[in-house]
Amino acid sequence: MKRNMIALGVVVLLLLTGCSVAGPESSRTSQGESASTAGGSTLLADFGLDGMDGKQIVDHLDRVPVARRSADLVASVRADHVVLADGVREVRVPLGEDRFYLSVAPYVDRTHDCVYHSLTTCRGELAGKEVRVRAVDDVTGEVLVEERTTTFDNGFVGFWLPRGVNGSIEVAYGDLTGRSAFSTTEDGATCLTTLRLTEG
Repeated sequence: MKRNMIALGVVVLLLLTGCSVAGPESSRTSQGESASTAGGSTLLADFGLDGMDGKQIVDHLDRVPVARRSADLVASVRADHVVLADGVREVRVPLGEDRFYLSVAPYVDRTHDCVYHSLTTCRGELAGKEVRVRAVDDVTGEVLVEERTTTFDNGFVGFWLPRGVNGSIEVAYGDLTGRSAFSTTEDGATCLTTLRLTEG
């Protein structure tokens, strides 16, 4: 019975924090200090994340092959922290004051609504594909990203960007290109799934 309740809790967390529209935001975590329920530190240890800071956790979990991802862990990236939970325990780990994680899933045929990127459940269409990416601050014109990279096994590719930016990102995949706006402000989405790739 207890096992069923834990499984139900994980399902509820998936619905609340996975690739979905935004729900009520929990209270923000102060920089440099993680806020957690009892057992939060053991949660990190149980999933091999002990000793990692927020940036390291995000980078690690977004790159884990889909087949090796734990069905018991939910990890959701917010503007200033990452929330990790297993249906019983929860921990929030700050991401630092100056960087914002934007995870992008370019697509051709299918996508999904997403506001806060789930490191464990979000899936994009183009997994393991080489893409060219250029991100620009629309106010200053500064080029924030300009590189060739390969999408992760989950179909996303992530970038650490400066906070407080309103910009645009362009992705090219073969002969297909797409462009979308993004924001790294306090209420900005960490998950971008609206960048459709089409023929020029």
